[in-house]
Amino acid sequence: MDNNKYDIIRLRMEKTAEALRKNNITAQCVDSVAEIPDVLNEWLCKGQTVAVGGSMSLYESGVIDMLRNGDYVFLDRYQKNLDKLQIAEIYRKSFYADAYLCSANAITENGEIYCLDGAGNRVAAIAYGPQSVIMVVGYNKIVCDMKQARKRVKEISAPANCKRLGLQTPCAVNGSCADCRSNNRICSIGLELSYQRVANRIKVILVGEELGY
Repeated sequence: MDNNKYDIIRLRMEKTAEALRKNNITAQCVDSVAEIPDVLNEWLCKGQTVAVGGSMSLYESGVIDMLRNGDYVFLDRYQKNLDKLQIAEIYRKSFYADAYLCSANAITENGEIYCLDGAGNRVAAIAYGPQSVIMVVGYNKIVCDMKQARKRVKEISAPANCKRLGLQTPCAVNGSCADCRSNNRICSIGLELSYQRVANRIKVILVGEELGY
């Protein structure tokens, strides 16, 4: 990436991180995914029970592989040959995890975080349960305000995820949201995080690379 362009991106990341801190949310900026393990090693302890939400960002950044390395009790929702009941049990156990790792659909320059789910297991765990919530977020998810955050989900996140999952929703077929009533809809339950009463429970790693949708 052109250095001048990245300098502007980094300034925007730092501005967003400072706004998050004012909302009692821990925030750290890194230039690349290669720096993520060092941050996680500071925020996690060996032997902790760790769970994850559905996230392309965690896969692309190598976090899933890191959690599988044996240092943690990993509630791995992605392990092979799990049936629906076993996956649901992992979702429930995730509420008792020491740390819950995920991404966000959008983060505003005002320090607000926006997440939108289909089933709601991710937003529920973010809101309450795990002692610590750690979000890995690429710079591409930074937006100006909450209005732009909602727009980003409708125009980018939801269509791309539906396409990835092979769901025949209007947004996956036509590329635009139709506020559908499909049973495959993945934008049914939303969560907006602003000022946090429990300081630093929510932690965010802002990454200077594009990650996820």
